[in-house]
Amino acid sequence: MPLLEPDPDILRPVSRPAAPAPDRVGAELADGTPEPLRGELVALLGADKVLTKVSDLVRYASDASPYRFLPRVVVVAQDLDDVSAVLSYAHGRGREVVFRAAGTSLNGQAQGEDILVDVRRHWAGIEVLDDGARARIGPGTTVVRANATLSRYGRVLGPDPASAIACTLGGVVANNASGMTAGTTRNSYRTLASLTFVLPSGTVVDTADPEADALLALAEPALCEGLLGLKAEIEADPELVARIRAKYEIKNTNGYRLDAFLDGSTPVEIMRGLMVGSEGTFGFISEVVFDTLPLDRHVTTALLFFPSLPAAAAAVPSFNEAGALAVELMDGNTLRASVSVEGVPADWATLPRDTTALLVEFRAPDTTAQEAYERAARAVLTTLDLVRPVASVTNDFTRDPKTIGGYWKARKAFVTAVGGSRPSGTTLITEDFAVPPSRLAEACESLLELQTRHGFDAAVAGHAAHGNLHFLLAFDAGDPGDVERYAAFMDEFCRLTVERFDGSLKAEHATGRNITPFLEIEWGERATGLMWRVKQLIDPDGVLAPRIVLDRDPRAHLRGLKTIPKVELIADPCIECGFCEPTCPSQDVTTTPRQRIVLRREMTRQPAGSPVEERLLDAYGYDAVDTCAGDSTCKLACPVGIDTGAMMKDFRHARHSPREERVAAFTARHFAVVEASARLAVAAADRISDRLLTAVTRGVRRAVRPDLVPEWLPGIPGAAPRTLPRTSRAGATAVYYPACVNRIFGGPDGQRSPSLPEAVVAVSSRAGRPVWIPSDVSGTCCATIWHSKGYESGNAVMANRIVEAAWAWTEGGRLPLVVDASSCTLGIAHEVVPYLTPANGALHRELTIVDSVVWAAEELLPHLTIHRTVGSAVLHPTCSMRHLGDEAPLRTVAEACADEVVVPEDAGCCAFAGDRGMLHRELTESATRKEAATVTARDFDAHLSANRMCEVGMDHATGQRYHSVVWELERATRPGPPD
Repeated sequence: MPLLEPDPDILRPVSRPAAPAPDRVGAELADGTPEPLRGELVALLGADKVLTKVSDLVRYASDASPYRFLPRVVVVAQDLDDVSAVLSYAHGRGREVVFRAAGTSLNGQAQGEDILVDVRRHWAGIEVLDDGARARIGPGTTVVRANATLSRYGRVLGPDPASAIACTLGGVVANNASGMTAGTTRNSYRTLASLTFVLPSGTVVDTADPEADALLALAEPALCEGLLGLKAEIEADPELVARIRAKYEIKNTNGYRLDAFLDGSTPVEIMRGLMVGSEGTFGFISEVVFDTLPLDRHVTTALLFFPSLPAAAAAVPSFNEAGALAVELMDGNTLRASVSVEGVPADWATLPRDTTALLVEFRAPDTTAQEAYERAARAVLTTLDLVRPVASVTNDFTRDPKTIGGYWKARKAFVTAVGGSRPSGTTLITEDFAVPPSRLAEACESLLELQTRHGFDAAVAGHAAHGNLHFLLAFDAGDPGDVERYAAFMDEFCRLTVERFDGSLKAEHATGRNITPFLEIEWGERATGLMWRVKQLIDPDGVLAPRIVLDRDPRAHLRGLKTIPKVELIADPCIECGFCEPTCPSQDVTTTPRQRIVLRREMTRQPAGSPVEERLLDAYGYDAVDTCAGDSTCKLACPVGIDTGAMMKDFRHARHSPREERVAAFTARHFAVVEASARLAVAAADRISDRLLTAVTRGVRRAVRPDLVPEWLPGIPGAAPRTLPRTSRAGATAVYYPACVNRIFGGPDGQRSPSLPEAVVAVSSRAGRPVWIPSDVSGTCCATIWHSKGYESGNAVMANRIVEAAWAWTEGGRLPLVVDASSCTLGIAHEVVPYLTPANGALHRELTIVDSVVWAAEELLPHLTIHRTVGSAVLHPTCSMRHLGDEAPLRTVAEACADEVVVPEDAGCCAFAGDRGMLHRELTESATRKEAATVTARDFDAHLSANRMCEVGMDHATGQRYHSVVWELERATRPGPPD
């Protein structure tokens, strides 16, 4: 064991429920997957594809639903051969299989109790067909990622669920998820051109293959005969046919798509329809081909406030008739809860109780059509009695993208904003249903009365244009009385929806587990019986996803409910939605933010010192704390702003010994010496072979602790010049602060002069905006070094030092402080604040901190002449830029320097995180894999970013040499012949 290995016991939960939770993992699974299951799957697939630790099972046991089922093993399938092998194994052993991609489903359909197959990690990708008219997409591709590619062709997918940032196309099709604008005409069932799927038997079917029916008849003759027999039986019953057609006139994802038998004429066509919304119970969808839709870029939107819910609902038909693509409803409780979302006006918290809003959006292909829509919208407005109960309300239509984005952010955060404000320790259930749009107001009033009568907080939102409403229920799943209260509500709600409104019990979230007992109430005995027969025909051995969609247990919706024990305050609001996961650098190497919280909750469920808790603690140090990049992009993705990165930094601090904290504070107080020594060490290392340095540092890491000693990586840049450029304070328009990383490390190997500080000084002077570098910058730092590692004492020392120095340099904030590394800009502008003394906090508020990229785009570029450009440049926007909102200026500067600028669609945090990529190189290698594939797929003339260590990380990932976009700007504007 390394000398300074931290004690896992430090991370043991400090508070627990009075009694161990009823849904805690049993001690019999403390060692993970039992034999012979473990050994047999490892032998079949290889150890790298089989996850067996109890921590693996726990982190896959939760999703966005209120249910929690622990798999016995997790398989990370890489290809169809793996999927077929697992299905064959399950058939031969009488086992069950559930497929899981993003885990954003809300009804438990991505959870299993035996073999769980991860089909996200290796199943992403998009191929654009027919100039964007169609797209072939892997099931692990998120909706946002697919649309990013399609937008270049002016196209978009039809389904647009609120979870588009995280949900994957396999799940969207398997649940027939629709969203804000899809309705019944743009959903997967209507826009899916073809799909490839694997039946439970292992037969692979590509519905686009002209020979598909012949091949299926040879492979599965009984299935083909049975499908055609069911089709004939349904079509022979006119009353049933009419009922099926009527059920899909409004949004409906409850049960199987029986209209597939009416719309398809061959077995393959029928299966193509049945697979949509089948929730993984009929087979695995390995590829989908969508017919795409035009991306109408001319958008006009309004957020309109009404005095009551009935008044808002009454306005919906008028906007539908005017051509609105989306009409979204938010009641008062929803609006008030949304203030927890960044950017939502704070005065919404004081909105009157009955206030209701409609988010109305028109999208047009050109300005002529847009103006026509706006005239129609204004005509509708003249007929409405709107209210302006708080100052931020305008009730105006707007074309401003930022304003429109804010409206949609508030609307899409319904589940997480309202759910995040639920009482601590309660489980959240998200329900959705649909009624005929003409009865929307009546359904809203009935729902709110029902929620109130059963003691639930009343809140409703939804896709009003389609009569589709959403509501939330929060209760204590560990309290039998509270569970019965939920059960009583569901019984009454389901009967109300069906018997009074003839509605759909699931409009877009799919049946899952929590509506299975009520399927027959909606569909009747005849149709429900047919669904059971379809399942028996396609999956006669019941291998796939048993108890999902169909379950004869009348209390199935109460089985497996998830308790939510209280954990650290910063993470306690988490509803495990998974929106954070696609942005997380460690998602494919260890754990995600959601999983870090899920594991924490399981520790809290356990009795103190239980075998399960001990195993979880043993794994948590590396899997959660050490391999968190600390970039906090999870906070940006989380609708309620949970910063799991900050929680991991707190845990790092907790693991530090008092001696480590003292050493860290000492380095902060004597940083001038540390900085000079570091530069000398880098200069010396430049004369020693990379192989020797790597071997030495690896040996030290083994002896001391991998999370303390960086590993030397080939290609680390050499030392910076010993002196900074000479500048004059007189006439300076800004104070220039070269970050310590740019005072220690030089530019890429082979990069000609100038250094980055020299380039910033030169290009600023050239633009008539001269900058001044103080003579005493050495020994100061943005404090990120200590902040990222959780050294609070050292962080406080340096945070206060840099603010005091900056205040003096800038003459009390008269001049802006320009910082040449984006992470350092973020550190000085924001991250130092909690560690400042009250006096220094006051000084900080007087400072103006400007990133060098923003300085270049806004202050320099308008005054510069471009003398030369490169043909092409690829950009790496850093995570700090995302926090600062500086991605657009980065592109602006790059476009001045290059004829073509490319930002890879998979660009994300590089996870180098100062030196974390040297502490855990596997983290950066995993985080950059997709982005690097784009970068290395073609030649670029320049590789640009704006943070030295991120540039080093991308150097390591791509084999190219990244440098600052400001350096490139200096080169582009330098008078004289090309260099």
